Amino acid sequence: MRILTLADLPRRTVDAHHSTGFTVGAFGLSADAHLVAVTLAPGGVIGRHPAVGRQLLVVLSGEAQVCGHEDVVRTIGVGEAAVWEPGEAHETRSATGMLAMIVEGDLDIGAPGEQVDRGDT
Repeated sequence: MRILTLADLPRRTVDAHHSTGFTVGAFGLSADAHLVAVTLAPGGVIGRHPAVGRQLLVVLSGEAQVCGHEDVVRTIGVGEAAVWEPGEAHETRSATGMLAMIVEGDLDIGAPGEQVDRGDT
């Protein structure tokens, strides 16, 4: 077993799409998806851009204000996630700061409980 501390991953600052206070640290890759840890500083923004593939953002600490193609802003917190479809323009902001995990790629994200493996119950 290995333990990963997402906050301690080597990171790079991202300023594309007018992003500010945004860092990313990759920690997983498959043929179909990649996993990254992201941080937003207080007042930080991941600027509006299209999702490359289906994208799942899971908030691990702090909170985020997220919106998709419809421009309706929703606040999500610890244990909540946003899902954007391939090509969907979206933006993420955080007034207080945030640590999150993003999984992006060929993902099958159904309704809650729909994808439960019988071996997991």
